[in-house]
Parts: sequence; structure tokens; C-alpha cells
Amino acid sequence: MTRVYLGIGSNTNREHYLARGLDALEQLLGPLQLSPVFESDAVGILGTRFYNMAVAADCALELTDLNAALKAIEAACGRREQTVPGRITLDIDILLYGELTGCHDGIQLPRPEIYRNAFVLWPLALLAPQLSIPDSGQSAASVWLGWQGRQKVWPVAFDWRQQPLTPDWLLRQALPETEVIPGSGAA
Repeated sequence: MTRVYLGIGSNTNREHYLARGLDALEQLLGPLQLSPVFESDAVGILGTRFYNMAVAADCALELTDLNAALKAIEAACGRREQTVPGRITLDIDILLYGELTGCHDGIQLPRPEIYRNAFVLWPLALLAPQLSIPDSGQSAASVWLGWQGRQKVWPVAFDWRQQPLTPDWLLRQALPETEVIPGSGAA
């Protein structure tokens, strides 16, 4: 079994597609560990705001098989049928696959967005603060505390199967639509 970390996002019917994605991931991988959910402006595309989160699971699939299964989940959620640019029903990215580094069948590991985007790094740092990022040897929490970007990201209340994923303490400390400040109780 290989420990995998995934980034999940949606900017179209966000609650529905995140929940549907989590259901499909649980069916594929078994028990999941889930981060809080965050809202952010779209980055790299013209589109509406996203909900994002990180997921950890133990995986028996090889990397290419996992990637194919994730693309099938996205497609089942209408990802390949979309005709409106910037509207994404479900996006699932492999952030980390065990200790694997480098490019494998077109998949760059660790996924570069870990270092660039607060909506990837903050959820990952909360989900697994002591996780050692393979190419840097730094913990996810340390990378988050040293993050130098400027993005607007804030936690949002989100329930999956009637269980809140975003804790009240995180919701209380963050003001909506404020710029992220690493180290402000974030990890």
C-alpha cells in the first residue's frame, strides 16, 4: 500500500461535486482522511470561486492506474463534457504518491501546486502537518509557514455525510475573503 495525498476542487455546484467526489474516492480507496474545506478565487483560469480540500488514503493501485481512476471519477462527474470555459465540476490531482519524486507518465511529483497555491498547501498542512514532502524533506506545516504567496483563501463550513469537515475554531479565526497569512494559527 502506498500513502497518497490528493487535492480536490470544484467551482460548479461545489457542495454536490465535492461530496460526490469524496463518495467515489472512498469507494475506490477505502477509508479517507479529510482536510477542512477552503474557498478561493480561481487561479490560472477565468472562473468562479473554488472549494478545495486535501485527502489522504492508502492506495493499492500503481500511479498510472490511480491517475486513470481519478480521471474516470472526474468524467463521471461531467468534467469532460463541460462546454463553459472556467467551469469545473470536479478536479482531482495527485499531490503526493508515497516518496515518489520526478515526472512519471506525465505526472510531476510532488505536484508543483503544493508550493505555489495556498488552496493546496493550507489544507495539506492541516491534514498532515508532520508529512515530509519528499523533494524538500520539509514538513507540510513548515512549507506552509514559509509560504510567500499572496492569495485570498478562507475556510468554509462543509459537511460530508452529516459530519463537519471544517472545525469551528478554524471558521472563527478566519475572516471571509482575507489574504492568507501563513503562521496565523493555520497549521
